[in-house]
Amino acid sequence: MSVLAPANSKTVLLGNEAITRGALEAGVGVVACYPGTPSSEVPATFSRIAKETGVYFEYSSNEKVAFETAAGAAWSGVRAMTAMKHFGLNVAADSVGPVAYVGVKAGLVVMVSDDPNGWSSAQSEQDTRYYARMFRMPMFEPANPQEGLDYTKKIFDISEEFEIPVFLRTTTKVSHSIGTVKVGRYKKPNRKGKFKKDMQRYYNLRPNLQKMHRAIDAKLEAIQKKYSKNFTTEIKGSGKTAIICSGVSYEYAREATVLLGLKAPILKLGMTHPMPDKELSAFIKNKDEVLVLEELQPIIEEHVTQLAKAANPKLVVHGKDLLPKEGEYNLEKVLPAVAKIFKKKCPDFAARTKKEQDAVKGLPPRKPVFCAGCPHRSTFYAVNKVFPKDTVWAGDIGCYVLGIFEPFEMQDFIVSMGASLGIGHGISCVSDQEVVAFIGDSTFFHASLPGLANMAFNNCKSPLVIVMDNSVTAMTGHQPHPASGFTGMGDPVKKLSIEDICKELGAEVRVANAFSQKDLVSKLEELKKLKGLRVLVSRGECRLFTKRKLRKQGVDFPVFEIDQEKCKKCGVCTDQFACPAIVEIHEKKGDKPTYWINPDHCWGCSVCMQICPYGAIRAGVRKK
Repeated sequence: MSVLAPANSKTVLLGNEAITRGALEAGVGVVACYPGTPSSEVPATFSRIAKETGVYFEYSSNEKVAFETAAGAAWSGVRAMTAMKHFGLNVAADSVGPVAYVGVKAGLVVMVSDDPNGWSSAQSEQDTRYYARMFRMPMFEPANPQEGLDYTKKIFDISEEFEIPVFLRTTTKVSHSIGTVKVGRYKKPNRKGKFKKDMQRYYNLRPNLQKMHRAIDAKLEAIQKKYSKNFTTEIKGSGKTAIICSGVSYEYAREATVLLGLKAPILKLGMTHPMPDKELSAFIKNKDEVLVLEELQPIIEEHVTQLAKAANPKLVVHGKDLLPKEGEYNLEKVLPAVAKIFKKKCPDFAARTKKEQDAVKGLPPRKPVFCAGCPHRSTFYAVNKVFPKDTVWAGDIGCYVLGIFEPFEMQDFIVSMGASLGIGHGISCVSDQEVVAFIGDSTFFHASLPGLANMAFNNCKSPLVIVMDNSVTAMTGHQPHPASGFTGMGDPVKKLSIEDICKELGAEVRVANAFSQKDLVSKLEELKKLKGLRVLVSRGECRLFTKRKLRKQGVDFPVFEIDQEKCKKCGVCTDQFACPAIVEIHEKKGDKPTYWINPDHCWGCSVCMQICPYGAIRAGVRKK
């Protein structure tokens, strides 16, 4: 495995894998995470290698618990790490700020991945750099996989030296970039620690709280003074026009200057909180113009503008006047801005754009779809049969967000994990509308228990809650949760029962087979007639997870086929059920379609056979 390559060798690593290797080389002993793309490969890699390397790893029930687990280890003298996406930091934030004030004994690194452009996030483009400022924590931003390793390794030392947790921030392009990385030596970590009681240290009520505030500010000043230069790189150039950047924007800056034939001065910031004021001031002192390249908000740009008032009042600072605040940067966005301030002719992308358009010309648009055999498709189909179209569909975070698309269109809003319950409850309290709230099994343990308890406690007209239980955290790669039956290190463990927990909260509960339309419809109709807190657990294992398990066992499963003599071309299987394994074929333009199940795509869930009104779908034989 390349992430465990021998010391002093070179290996090709994903950005997230390089960060994992850096943590190993730093001697991390405890890693606790909740999966969230674009950070998912960090915990996924630790899950695979934890036993071999001696690291304790766990998938925690949510990011707050993961951070607290890591903090408890760091308080006990064991180096620890947690990794999450930007929304995960929102969940963890309640504890991050207080721990920053109290400080840590061993190194504690909080890796957080932002997702400009929303490649794997639907709800908002969040810039987590504000958290570093709010919580008074250092933040470091690697630009590529090699820096991912080097920064991670170094900031464990900084965290320990100043007894403060530190942020390692990436964006999607840094987390998912691939590069050749030179690795150092990793060793088996020290996992044994001891928490020492110290009322003066952990007493964070006033008046000690204000002392802690002064102490954390002093730590930041000391870090700024000692390490600003270490994480700031100046690329020498000529002229009085320059670029200031951080993270992946540095790579775009280098590429743009090469394409434009420039030898421009560039200042790359690897530590973005506290800012390297001394180095920034010296850099801008003799410049006429600077372009600040940073994705999302103008944090560095505004800081440079403030510094310029004393260092160079005539300096013209460009940034968001030439580039957008929203979305992810790429060369096509950055190059025109660089060309403009350096007064160069920008290359014409028209020819390249035309080639791209020609390459995809004629291809039908493809929206994200449920996998073939997905239990969620079957659940949505059954719910749609039982409840009217004007039902309010309270959406949530998981694979089932795909229910927002046609033909189902059964996610009226998507806010955050578990929010379907609170918002659905609020709608039910003030309207006579029927509300159905969808949550997943991993979301159930992550953020849904408070919402369920609230509905049981404040028992006005409650939404029907549907727990779509596919046995794993499927959306981010089949990670386990408390009801999966195995841990992040692969050890078997007793499953927690979702239905028993709901019953203890006072809910009327039914459990249905997600692959049985008859069972689903029957249980839904029962619950629809009842009042109060009602929960349907629609249980069916993620079909991709099933397929992978059976493949390892050398076991195949049946496929299904269409009897062309019985098929009436009604389109229920394609237009209403929308399984991607079922395709509509037109031999000639204007001809009636033929419906066909691709045996290579069929994963044998059998639901298509149940929903065909003419009994035209039957079990087939998989061709070897």
